[in-house]
Amino acid sequence: MASDIGIVAIGRNEGERLKGCLRALKAQISEQTPIVYVDSGSTDDSVRTARELGASVIELDLAQPFTAARARNAGFNYLMTHFPQLHYVQFIDGDCELSAGWLEAARQRLDQDPQLAIVCGYRQERFPQATPYNRYTDLEWQKLPGEASACGGDALVRVKAIRVVNGYNGSLICGEEPEMCIRLRRLGWKIWQLDRVMVIHDADMQHFGQWWKRAVRGGWAVAEGFAMYGQAPEQYMVRRHRSGWFWGFGIPAIALAAAWPTRGLSLLLLVLAYAGLMYRVYRYRRSAYSNPPAHALNYAFFCTLSKFAQAVGQLKYWLTRWQRKTPLLIEYKASN
Repeated sequence: MASDIGIVAIGRNEGERLKGCLRALKAQISEQTPIVYVDSGSTDDSVRTARELGASVIELDLAQPFTAARARNAGFNYLMTHFPQLHYVQFIDGDCELSAGWLEAARQRLDQDPQLAIVCGYRQERFPQATPYNRYTDLEWQKLPGEASACGGDALVRVKAIRVVNGYNGSLICGEEPEMCIRLRRLGWKIWQLDRVMVIHDADMQHFGQWWKRAVRGGWAVAEGFAMYGQAPEQYMVRRHRSGWFWGFGIPAIALAAAWPTRGLSLLLLVLAYAGLMYRVYRYRRSAYSNPPAHALNYAFFCTLSKFAQAVGQLKYWLTRWQRKTPLLIEYKASN
């Protein structure tokens, strides 16, 4: 592996998942490739585990709110200070394991096109069959290959590009990757989605409450993205923000208000409206991604249900902003 690539892993209470993450990395890189692990206040053995597996460790100051963006910036800055010769940095979350051959393929794509700032691939769930929530998450990771508008948390990035935009916005509790990609694309940089697995992810969602919290966090990201760039040329999150209010609050409110004067007919129309939405999503997954019927149905059901959680997340964002409170992480995963 070339000596101009560095690794930033971030995590919080990932336990055994972090061990798998770091061991997979060590098996695929040379001894000269630097790895820095950034910990966000773990109460398990994550810090000790990272040190034992040969990673440099940064423990974020507890006095400031934790965010994934803040952790990635800390890791990136550490690498730039101690390894200024690096041209590329692979970011990876502590609940993921890097797929064999990924770094070589991604680095080759970046070398081919100097306008590419970021190359990403697919996340794949380790246990998609374990729960319907894991299955939905696995389907959610699927992206169409080619030029993309944004990346996720795991990606190989060009140092020069990330430096130009000063990295991630550390104040964002979620949605920090697409926000940074907007700033990159405004300067002419591009993001590319490779048609291959990048990491194996362990969502480990065992209960409905975990899935709900994750969907609420998604609603927060929609609202904050809209607040930042909805009026900009990108009109970022305009449609999704409107969709969250419409399907999550508007349609149910109208149906309930009209239930008495329509003798319950509005409630029947409510059911039909969501069935229609679910069917449209189902058909899209079947045509665009060729998902098997059972998988497309799983995705369509939870995508439709997520409209309610999205509306809650949007409401939480706007209330927090109106009250001028400091936003806090919305965590769904239990310690491992």
